[in-house]
Amino acid sequence: IKLYHHSPAGQWERDRCKSCSGMRSNPLPFDSEALRTHMFGRAGGSPLKKKLANEGRPMAMAGMLGCALVLAAVVAWCYYSASLHKAQLLKTELLNLNKDGFIIHNQAGAVIFTMTFRSGTLNLDSCSKEGNILSCTQSDSGKLNFFIEPVQPKGTVMCYRVRWEELQNKRTVEHAMAYNDSHWYGGAETATQYWPIRIQGEEEPRPFITSDIYANRNGFGGILERYWLSSNATAIKINDSVPFHLGWSEKNRTLRFQAQYRDSPFKPPEGQQALPELSYRVCVGSDVTSIHKYMVRRYFPKPIKVPSPEVFKYPVWSTWAFHKTAITQEKLLQYSSEITKHGFTCSHLDLDDRYTADYGEFDFDPQKFPNVSGMFDKLKEDRFQVSLWTHPFINYDSINFGVAVEKGLFVREPSGELPALVRWWNGIGGILDFTNPEAREWYSSHLRMLKTRYAVTSFKFDAGETSYLPRQFSTLVPLSDPSTFTRRYTEMAIPFNERAELRVGYQSQNISCFFRIIDRDSVWGYELGLKSIIPTVLTVSILGYQFVLPDVIGGNAYPNRTADRELYIRWLELSAFMPAMQFSIPPWAYDNEVVQIAQKFTELHKTLVAPRVLELASEVVDTGDPIIRPLWWIANDDEAAYKIDSQFLIGDDLMVAPVLEPGKQERDIYLPAGRWRSYKGEHFDKGPIYLTDYPVDLDEVAFFTWVH
Repeated sequence: IKLYHHSPAGQWERDRCKSCSGMRSNPLPFDSEALRTHMFGRAGGSPLKKKLANEGRPMAMAGMLGCALVLAAVVAWCYYSASLHKAQLLKTELLNLNKDGFIIHNQAGAVIFTMTFRSGTLNLDSCSKEGNILSCTQSDSGKLNFFIEPVQPKGTVMCYRVRWEELQNKRTVEHAMAYNDSHWYGGAETATQYWPIRIQGEEEPRPFITSDIYANRNGFGGILERYWLSSNATAIKINDSVPFHLGWSEKNRTLRFQAQYRDSPFKPPEGQQALPELSYRVCVGSDVTSIHKYMVRRYFPKPIKVPSPEVFKYPVWSTWAFHKTAITQEKLLQYSSEITKHGFTCSHLDLDDRYTADYGEFDFDPQKFPNVSGMFDKLKEDRFQVSLWTHPFINYDSINFGVAVEKGLFVREPSGELPALVRWWNGIGGILDFTNPEAREWYSSHLRMLKTRYAVTSFKFDAGETSYLPRQFSTLVPLSDPSTFTRRYTEMAIPFNERAELRVGYQSQNISCFFRIIDRDSVWGYELGLKSIIPTVLTVSILGYQFVLPDVIGGNAYPNRTADRELYIRWLELSAFMPAMQFSIPPWAYDNEVVQIAQKFTELHKTLVAPRVLELASEVVDTGDPIIRPLWWIANDDEAAYKIDSQFLIGDDLMVAPVLEPGKQERDIYLPAGRWRSYKGEHFDKGPIYLTDYPVDLDEVAFFTWVH
């Protein structure tokens, strides 16, 4: 015993353990009772016995403590091994799952995508891995069906199918996508449009449905898709089945994706419980351009054909901004005469609001248009084709209101018995139910009649946003997703698509007509002004709508906001490089110099821009790739290119840098790497390069062509 006591600690522990081990497993080789008698005597209270007993207590306690430590170490090792096993279990194809969310790495190991579960946490003990599929059956609040399935469709692209389906009556499912210091694009047309997206303020998730953003500046726009794209070469597409709400947080730098039925215009499919499901696909590629090309080819329908080449080549002339609702037969003929007199061409003349006596009728007001047939004959003689404004509303004071009620053509109140009255910018009435084949045919038949009777070339389909439906409504075919109403409305343009014009789009990329961005105000800024045009056109192009018609040159020109001369000229110059041009306020409303500038740029559009746009338009049918492209399309490893919102590409080889600031006859221009030739004949081949204060006269637009 003394030998053990005086041994070094480690040796003592080893020898003690060996001794203990031996004593447990082998019988003693001697008479233990005799040994006790010899050492302690028969009487249990001898001094020697007490001394040795006192000395033995700490040793026994130390032994017990040592055994406990060994046991704790074994248990800890078991837990560590189990956690290592679980960690390995919750990895799949560059993705790591934890109870609070998941992250995706690129091939270099950097985190490029982060998603956090905001409405619950996973019970990892309920998770398993089968092949590459991770699945879990429990969250902190109950049963669910959760899985992540990797899918490698081709080459460098890796996609992950994610689904969180509540199996108990839970209010919402919410996941929050972090920005990860990257730049994001897509989503929807908005009133204040930035490129890339700017997260501003804190916004609770709200229904991601089409809305008139001219009337409601905080809504999501009439052209909208559940798709976002990142400079990190990641993209996310929310499934059609999701009752999808979108919010954001500037503080946390996140987009908030939420599935919700309660207090929502979304409804579960008939016969199903209102259990929210959030499902989406995240795809990762080698660069932002290639991953976008993959997503467009995989998820977006393509136009069936290219609209009329005439609209790409020659300007549309609208009566709206110039005459508003005061248009008459006399004013229309005068307008067409002035177009010809000043030497301008015209793809077609768009007769806008208030040619009918009441809203919801389909023939001309005899007071304002006393000789419609004669008017159309004169316009045809002068080689003008005419398009007419139309919309889905029938006001209560129209003769067709009673007809539509009797035939059951309107969207109805939730009971399904009465038509739902709606308010729009021209009054109160019913809105046609385009899920109803009878309503579709009734509406189409009136448009065909106008086309036949007066040789009308096409129609400008206005409105169509979900925001004009009552919050609670019923349609003949129930709508789980209210924006399906927008899709049904866009289908009404198909028979007239050569020159038809829509201002809404939801899953409508295959409607082969022109999509007009929402009305602009006659201002310079980002809120429905001149600066918003490039970000908006780039956004709707990324969403798959390539035949873009910007709003009228100079904006709406309302009495309190009219386009000054400089704004009008700069707007005109930008429009000349868009897929199509649209005038309303005529150049001669200013002076002869403005007329000459307008003639110069309509000619430039016809000879330089339109041939290139038509070439790209023919490719859209197969690829869906944008006609108007961001700079990063050809410079996807260039951080500067991701942030530029005042320049754009037509295809890969024509770059445009218009002046968008008042009082400026110069601007800074960014040239990505490559060899470029300016419109003045200068050569730049040491890119990327900033041209600071590059001079651009009032009658010029700076543009550059790629030199191969």
